[in-house]
Amino acid sequence: MVTRRRIISIYLRVKGKHVGGSFVLIILGILSAAMGLKGFLLSSKFIDGGVTGISMLTAEITGIPLSILIFVINIPFLILGYKRLGILFAVKSTMAIAGLSLCLAFVHFPDVTHDKLLTAVFGGFFIGVGIGLAIRAGAVLDGTDIAALLVSKKTQLLKVSDVILLLNVLIFSAALFFLGVESALYSILTYLAATKMIDFILTGIEQYTGITVVSVKGEAIRKAITKMGRGVTVYEGKSGYGKDGHVNDPRDIIFTVATRFEIPAIKREILNIDPAAFIVQHSVDNTTGGLVKRHGLH
Repeated sequence: MVTRRRIISIYLRVKGKHVGGSFVLIILGILSAAMGLKGFLLSSKFIDGGVTGISMLTAEITGIPLSILIFVINIPFLILGYKRLGILFAVKSTMAIAGLSLCLAFVHFPDVTHDKLLTAVFGGFFIGVGIGLAIRAGAVLDGTDIAALLVSKKTQLLKVSDVILLLNVLIFSAALFFLGVESALYSILTYLAATKMIDFILTGIEQYTGITVVSVKGEAIRKAITKMGRGVTVYEGKSGYGKDGHVNDPRDIIFTVATRFEIPAIKREILNIDPAAFIVQHSVDNTTGGLVKRHGLH
């Protein structure tokens, strides 16, 4: 999935954390993904994207148990992951995928609903939560992204997200042929729901936003933002717009990163100081260091 391209950065960030906490996240991820598969998708013949989708489609066509296919098809990707990300990542991912296979084979989950829309949405919801928790623990439940990373590195023409998109186009095209139009369309909905939940699990309610402020009152704005507990970077700039066509009016450019909950207060403070300040916001996928995370926010 597109948002799973954060695997590398998330892995590097969490690999030094307490191992026990990682295994708890992996177990919770396994149970959530298995619930999405056995509690929702399998009975309705809907599939997800990636290796999971390939396994589900193959199981539907051949009759081979899904629990076996998910592990076997992921083996080449685990080997690639070992070569690319090291032994710890490979061990965690092998345990996660093996655990999911065993859970699918031996743990009973109730068939929650036969409503197709609810099945697609909540099946994707539970799968996305499971994959997201595994990624936060430094592992994967689906090896697609490892292969996509290597392909993009070798071709230099495709991004990781492009490779994943192309793979999923092929998977859902096959689903259209083997499962029918309706099942394929619901499967795409499942994929979108799972992608959204992975994104939420990885970024959460603390999703960060970068704020760039251009103002002639930069020093006052800098002091106000730092008093709110945010770190700032200040650049020297000049206005590029003038009636006489000349660059003039020196001003500061202030950059800071904050959580979505803090944005309204920061903007309000900036505009109280300088109502004419030019403010630009943009999403930030990941941050390291600085004063981004305060006690109680992470």
